[in-house]
Amino acid sequence: MDFKTQYSQKQTTAEEAVKAVNSGDWVDFGWCVTTPVALDEAMAKRLPELTDVNFRGGILMWTPQIFQIDNPAEHMTWNSWHMGGIERKAISQGFAYYAPIRYSELPRYYRESKTPSKVAMFQVAPMDEHGFFNFGPSASHMAACCEMADTIIVEVNQNMPRCLGGFEESIHISQVDMIVEGNHPAIASMGAAAPATEVDQAVAKYIVNEITDGACLQLGIGGMPNAVGSLIAQSDLKDLGVHTEMYVDAFVDIAKAGKITGARKAIDKGRQVYAFGAGTQKLYDYLNENPECMSAPVNYTNDIRSISSLDNFMSINNAVDIDLYGQINAESAGTKQISGAGGQLDFVLGAYLSNGGKSFICMSSTFTTKDGTVNSRIRPTLANGSIVTDTRANVHYFVTEYGIVNLKGLSAWQKAEAIISVAHPDFRNELIAEAEKMKIWKNSNKR
Repeated sequence: MDFKTQYSQKQTTAEEAVKAVNSGDWVDFGWCVTTPVALDEAMAKRLPELTDVNFRGGILMWTPQIFQIDNPAEHMTWNSWHMGGIERKAISQGFAYYAPIRYSELPRYYRESKTPSKVAMFQVAPMDEHGFFNFGPSASHMAACCEMADTIIVEVNQNMPRCLGGFEESIHISQVDMIVEGNHPAIASMGAAAPATEVDQAVAKYIVNEITDGACLQLGIGGMPNAVGSLIAQSDLKDLGVHTEMYVDAFVDIAKAGKITGARKAIDKGRQVYAFGAGTQKLYDYLNENPECMSAPVNYTNDIRSISSLDNFMSINNAVDIDLYGQINAESAGTKQISGAGGQLDFVLGAYLSNGGKSFICMSSTFTTKDGTVNSRIRPTLANGSIVTDTRANVHYFVTEYGIVNLKGLSAWQKAEAIISVAHPDFRNELIAEAEKMKIWKNSNKR
């Protein structure tokens, strides 16, 4: 049977497709920009008839219709692999929960899970001549999810970029149970990054000074990594490579400035490797049909063995706060979940194992609350309930607008002294006093 005939036989409406979901089912709902739209609308209409439907997804780019039904907590849970603002609000409404896991572990989790999804539904690019639907910029864990799902429903969006890869970046029509032609909405944009602040620029300068020709880059999301990307694009650096969890707009700018060739990469030479991408339309246009870019599953991109095999690996990520022991919290404000573990620890560990590699955790030294109070992001100890994303044994470089320090291997008093040295000056004496109480301070001429 030819692919067009199969397509015709499997094509259905969103309303018919969501009848595959029943009370008590686990349902995978895409990832980031592949979260369904037409299927979501139909699911929201069906959901009030059901109870205890458990959805899985993450990095929502818009508020799904299923979140907007009356009393969603009576009908569903949302279980997120990585959270953003939309999901934080859903937590407060009592139906969303974070599922803690290292992002790199997701494919194995799906393949070994005792609660595989009954139904998987997500957006894809149109079928190609060989019968494949591309996952767009979200290879991530989708192939593993599909392998274990009982029913697979794809929502075709002609605007979804076709992101080339090498493995696990698409699904064949023979594996698909139902096909829904969506309304072909534009791919959700994160919007252009806010202009870099003076603090962002100061942090970026410290980091860029540590990067050498031929280095391989991983950038996290946020103002500081984007500021680093902008400085790299304007620098004299050359022959840079990319191997990252998330592909962001900054990589497009660096590539278009001629800085990225991947010529010195030991693996995937000449290719920019990523697990998923999200940004502006500029990013989606760049990734579409681009053989230089390689969409790959997250258990490859974030595998410490992959990262460490690339010389001069540079990992650049944000955090929420740090304590004087050197513990990094990158995912919560006390007990309030903000994002997730993601792949930060994988890249911190992998970069240090790389020949010449470095990982940088960066943050502003302070933050200002709504009432105008200025607080230090460098704390004596993390707030009660805060999550340790990177343990004190693993952190390499720590950067604020006041400097950059290498924390690896330092004694407790050395580590406290180094961290305090890049704190905001207004808080240093207070931090020293706390360090003395904690018995991790040795008198020095820096006091």
